[in-house]
Amino acid sequence: MTRHKLGFWILTALVVGNMVGSGIFMLPRSLSAAASPAGVILAWIATGLGVLTLALVFGSLAVRKPELSGGPQIYAKELFREGSQGSLIAGFMSTWGYWVGNIAGFVAVITTFASYLSAFFPVLTSDKVWVDFGGFTLKAGNVLTFLVCSLLLWGTHAICLKGMKGAGRLNFIATATKVIGFVLFIVIALFAFQQSNIGPFLAPRTNESGETLRLLSQVNAAAVATLWAFIGVESAMVFAARARRKQDIRRATIAGLLISIVLYVGISMLTMGLLTQEQLMASQNPLVDGISAVTGPIGGKLLAGLGLISLLGSTIGWVLLSAEVPFQAAKLGVFLPSFSKENGKGMPKVSLWVSNALGQILLLSTVSGSISAAFDFIIYIATLAYLVPYLIASLYHLKLIWTGETYALRKERVSEGIIAGLAAIYSLWVIIAGTADLKTFLLGVALIVSGILFYPLLRRHRKTGNKTA
Repeated sequence: MTRHKLGFWILTALVVGNMVGSGIFMLPRSLSAAASPAGVILAWIATGLGVLTLALVFGSLAVRKPELSGGPQIYAKELFREGSQGSLIAGFMSTWGYWVGNIAGFVAVITTFASYLSAFFPVLTSDKVWVDFGGFTLKAGNVLTFLVCSLLLWGTHAICLKGMKGAGRLNFIATATKVIGFVLFIVIALFAFQQSNIGPFLAPRTNESGETLRLLSQVNAAAVATLWAFIGVESAMVFAARARRKQDIRRATIAGLLISIVLYVGISMLTMGLLTQEQLMASQNPLVDGISAVTGPIGGKLLAGLGLISLLGSTIGWVLLSAEVPFQAAKLGVFLPSFSKENGKGMPKVSLWVSNALGQILLLSTVSGSISAAFDFIIYIATLAYLVPYLIASLYHLKLIWTGETYALRKERVSEGIIAGLAAIYSLWVIIAGTADLKTFLLGVALIVSGILFYPLLRRHRKTGNKTA
């Protein structure tokens, strides 16, 4: 099967579909809890500019190093001497961390799907207690949510196994539908916007410890959440090996980012004018609640339906992305070789099965808490898992610029050097901001570092392969 089938529009749809997924539905609530309107606006500006530099880095590397496909984490091995121990372990560990982030990503999308499905089936939020044992309480709504999420996960798995082309087209249709729907939401919200709902433009917030957060601390707190909105900007780059033209990767990345910025900033800010701050922070599905306050229940149902279509497309995109990362890394020799196996449709069958099995385990977070709490927990871990590969890609770009490899003009080296430097600084800033919630940060680090337990399997295979040769 020829894999070079993905053109500009499909690649752009993958970028927009993966970026404009769970975040656009749940972030208005998360941001209101983290920061005042002033802090949210500053966080969006900082994140938008930071991610733009990252997008330019990804686009440049995809064109300059087309043989290195599979995501930004793959450049870790290139920071060390080829064939060295450092190159192998860096490639493996960065792939592991990025893979974990991807799995957490599609779990966040799936849990958001369940949240919006509850608009049609309120039983998904039922507080009826089924089991109460010690400190553990099992509610009917949590169990049903878990079952719905599991069904969506394995249904998507079956679609992806049938081939990249069909899955890509389904993602494109869902993405086009959601873009049209969200533009309509923005138009309606512009006319219904109530400035009185915003509350104090600059007001303190408190964290879980009861400490007061001033403006700068609020921006730091919101930065991790706003970055989640842009996770997936590298989607076209991950599928570089399947792209019809390498130039389309850069174009799709920039186009997808610009479309997503307009949708995200417009919707997150306008939703603040549809609901009071208290209503927004308490909402399980803020966009539905916001539009229902303007148009009544019918508008809420229509938006919930749009959300379901959107999230189905995002789930396909994220599951494809999660499977592609270790698949491409295994082909480059920096991940477990069994992940390079394909089925008759050219799909990474082992990678799909293992990724989705791990996602199923992570979905257990929906059993013991609310959907919004599960979403917050998952996106925090996923975002931290992404930041290290983003930083690695920026550093590798700086290395190319420093050595002059692939560069013929000095002017290009200077301009792209500034962009790569800003991308590295931005990545470091959000990593530091993420340490504010130390408990969750350390759990995220533990999940990334846990890959070291499986590294000996790769070493053993490499040794066996060398002896055989």
